[in-house]
Amino acid sequence: MKLPALKTAVKDLSEIDRREFFKAGGAVATVALSSGVTLMAFGGAASANADAGKRWGLLIDVNKCKSDCNACVTACSDENGWEDTGNPETDAQWIRKVDLTHKQTGREVSLPMMCQHCEQPPCVDVCPTGASFKRADGIVLVDKHACIGCRYCMMACPFKARSFVHEPVENQKSHAPRGNGTVESCTLCVHRVDKGGSPACVEACSETGHGAMMFGDLNDPASEISQALKQYSSIGLRDDLRLNPGVRYSNL
Repeated sequence: MKLPALKTAVKDLSEIDRREFFKAGGAVATVALSSGVTLMAFGGAASANADAGKRWGLLIDVNKCKSDCNACVTACSDENGWEDTGNPETDAQWIRKVDLTHKQTGREVSLPMMCQHCEQPPCVDVCPTGASFKRADGIVLVDKHACIGCRYCMMACPFKARSFVHEPVENQKSHAPRGNGTVESCTLCVHRVDKGGSPACVEACSETGHGAMMFGDLNDPASEISQALKQYSSIGLRDDLRLNPGVRYSNL
């Protein structure tokens, strides 16, 4: 066989092996799914709904976030079908409350921590299958059909915002696909956003009367969140990494 033909044959063989590998990974990821749940809901279909002219984000005022309030966590759990059993090593943590104390002044604050939906997401950079991806509107998601559970994204995330599903999942929501052996994180309630709504955590925070969380289009200068960011100083967590997160915190 001539060299060009040999190279072509090797390339074709490698592509077959690659396809079979990902097919096997997808099969493993779908074993624990409940009836009516489609993993590809976070793949092509979700991306098709994204508006490239928008960038969805959150502004969180930590002065209004009460340390004894977990309404945002409860709302996310109820909305997306995950449960916190008190074991941070194995539990899903789409959103969690974090308490911070300033070493010099002793000031204490409490804030919700979730996927920061970075403009330059490290989780996407390290994912070998493309399962971690960023929509055109800035929402970072995981395509569970393509996730092989390697957990590189978990190691790359500086915010510890992703969780690995260790056990088979029961009674899950059709709009929030989950699967044993895959990685998951906050989706900004993309199923709500695509219908013109807001994330469940934001609505729950508003219902408590605290109003610590604001959601909106960061690209729209007339939006409430853009106006607030223009008027008040805020920071992104780990701004030194230049990830430009879509979640901003004020009074931190």
